[in-house]
Amino acid sequence: MKPTLARRAFLRGCAACAGALAPDLGFAEADELRFGLTPVFLTSDLELLSRLKIYLERATGRRVKMITRRTYQEITSMLISRELDAAWICGYPFVANAEQLALVAVPIWRGRPLYQSYLIAGKGRNARSLNELKGDIHAFSDPDSNSGYLVTAAEMAALGTSPDRFFSRAFFTYGHRNVVRAVDTGLAASGSVDGYIYEVLKETEPDLVAGTEVVRKSTWLGFPPIACPASLDRAPVTMALRDALAGMPDDPDGRAVLAMLRLDGFREEPATLYAPIAELMRSLGVSRG
Repeated sequence: MKPTLARRAFLRGCAACAGALAPDLGFAEADELRFGLTPVFLTSDLELLSRLKIYLERATGRRVKMITRRTYQEITSMLISRELDAAWICGYPFVANAEQLALVAVPIWRGRPLYQSYLIAGKGRNARSLNELKGDIHAFSDPDSNSGYLVTAAEMAALGTSPDRFFSRAFFTYGHRNVVRAVDTGLAASGSVDGYIYEVLKETEPDLVAGTEVVRKSTWLGFPPIACPASLDRAPVTMALRDALAGMPDDPDGRAVLAMLRLDGFREEPATLYAPIAELMRSLGVSRG
C-alpha cells in the first residue's frame, strides 16, 4: 500500500474514533502495539496522530494500532484488562490504579516532567481566586482528570465545600479543549483545564483561547504519563516503546512529532513523581488501587 493511501486510511479510522489500521508492512500479528489515547492528548490534530503512529511503527518495528476513547475510564479499563499494551493517560487514574499499572515514560515539557492545572474564566472577568467563581456554571474535563477535576475539587474540600455546593451547576466536557471552548463561547462562566493543553492552544488556536483568561495556576504536578499494565512492565513490547520514546529527540521524524506536541521529549521517572496527586486524592477520601 502506498504511504499516501495508508495515511488516508488512518485518518478515516481516527475520525471515526475507532483507531486506525496500520499499512501492510509485513508485521506479524504478535508484533502489534495497541496504544491508547485519552482527551489528555490533543486528539483533534489528525496529522499529529498520523505522524506519531508512523514514527512509532518505524522505531519499534511493530504495527501500531491507535485507539481513542471519549473518557479516561474507558482507556484505563482497557489498559488494566490488557486490551491495550500502553496508553497516554492522566496522573489521577495512574495513581488510583497504582498496583495494576506501571510507568513507561513521562513527557518533558519546558525542561521538566511537570505541568499545572489552570482555572480559567471569561475574558475581562479579572477573577484571581477560586472564591470569586462561586455560583458559576463551571466546566470540568473528566471525573478522572487530575487537572480537569481533582485539583479543583481538592481545593474546594480544603474550603469545606464541594463542586455541587459551590457552583450553581457543573458539567463534564470530556476534553480539555472542550473546556476552553465552553468558557470561550459562554456556555460556562469558568472551567478547570490542563495548563499544558491551554498553553499549546494559545499557540495553535489563539482565537479559541482569546475569549478566556487564567484565574489561577496550581502547584506543579507530575505530567500525564504513558503507562502500561504492570504485568507488561518488562515485556518486549514495552521495552521497544520506551526506547522509541526516549529516542525521539535524536530522530528527525521524532523531533517533528515533539515539535508538534511542544514537548522536549520523554524519559523514565519514578512513580514518586505522582505523590502530590496521591495527596490530593487522600484529601477527598479517594482510595488507591
